[in-house]
Amino acid sequence: MNLTARIAGAVTAAAALVIAGLITASPASSAQLTEVTGFGANPTGLRMHLYVPDGVPARPAVLVAVHYCTRSGPAFHSGTEFASLADRHKFVVIYPSATRSGSCFDVSSPQALRHDGGSDPAGIVSMVRYVQQRHGGDPDRTYVTGASSGGMMTNVLIGAYPDVFRAGASFMGVPFGCFATTDGSSWNSACANGQVSRTPQQWGDAVRAAYPGYNGPRPRMQIWHGTEDGTLRYPNFQEQIKQWTDVHGLSQTPSLTDRPRANWTRTRYGGTGTTPPVEAVSIQGVGHNLPQSGMAAAVIDFFGLSDGGDPTASPTVTPDPPGTCRVAYTMNNWNAGFTAVVTITNTGASPIGSWALTFTLPPGQSVTSAWNATVSPAAGQVTATNAPYNGTIAPGASASFGFQATHGGDTAEPGSFALNGAACTTA
Repeated sequence: MNLTARIAGAVTAAAALVIAGLITASPASSAQLTEVTGFGANPTGLRMHLYVPDGVPARPAVLVAVHYCTRSGPAFHSGTEFASLADRHKFVVIYPSATRSGSCFDVSSPQALRHDGGSDPAGIVSMVRYVQQRHGGDPDRTYVTGASSGGMMTNVLIGAYPDVFRAGASFMGVPFGCFATTDGSSWNSACANGQVSRTPQQWGDAVRAAYPGYNGPRPRMQIWHGTEDGTLRYPNFQEQIKQWTDVHGLSQTPSLTDRPRANWTRTRYGGTGTTPPVEAVSIQGVGHNLPQSGMAAAVIDFFGLSDGGDPTASPTVTPDPPGTCRVAYTMNNWNAGFTAVVTITNTGASPIGSWALTFTLPPGQSVTSAWNATVSPAAGQVTATNAPYNGTIAPGASASFGFQATHGGDTAEPGSFALNGAACTTA
């Protein structure tokens, strides 16, 4: 089954919500979005639109902004804040357009997942090289961001072309290689449903295999996901964290955890400033409709293209210390099934306003029902989200939920837990 049949309907419905929450007016300048043809090797016939603000410097930064399925580069230009931010901070924006049915990008073929392998990534890299040659774009300040299909493409470009991009920001994406197929299809149901769980090293090895022999610096990565995403499900958030922390040789324990907004939980890995090697932002209660207002500015900060992106600056919010949660997990087993009671204790100094607990069930275990929480998917890496009545956990207080499951003989307990993206201790 192709990507369009599965994702286009959900993304089209979400698109109206995305655009409604963003700045949609044309930037207040004389600069215009312009289509460019003949920009170089373009195996799949992508279209290229370019936005060059008034007054850019001789060596401007370059941002590639990649749209979601059913849309186009011009639609992503008018429906997101990146152009207005380019006017403010004087960088150039490239807007690629997919041309296949459904307007989704190829993030699954062997060609797309290999450095200089061809397909859509090769065309996008040609666009970058065109801007570097014709507009003096700075190779040391070249970045990529995207949503849904574009978020998946961001992971692909960062993984396969670490020599081209310095950082990426993926909205509602999946790890590099997660969508891989070899049968000519472009849809991977297991990945989309959050059922593909690998070790950090396995994910990291997939990236390293895309460009054998590359020993240069790896691009920094920012990851965004809503906990209620029903199209590319929330477990993909943690899998991306696993992948990019491993690529950078980092622990999955955050260096900093903070809450810039009430429903945002931000974790930073390998640094506490605004430009760490890896940053992840979990958005509680939000589905497949990112980015929303203000998120593009946070991307520009992470890239270091604004004053807020000064790597020497101190965080503007008070961080929670690592390990502000403790989880107790109690099982009651029988021949082919078990029940589990899970208790989350807030060991931090601030209330938790809502929660999503992520953990991985051993092979063969599958959830059949749950109480006091919603647990999804049924197997593999699952996420339990609070019920309407138990979302708030005061400092020192606890919330409990339970579920019933089947097993195939393995009655081991999950090895680790993460609350809103931050690792918990276990009781």
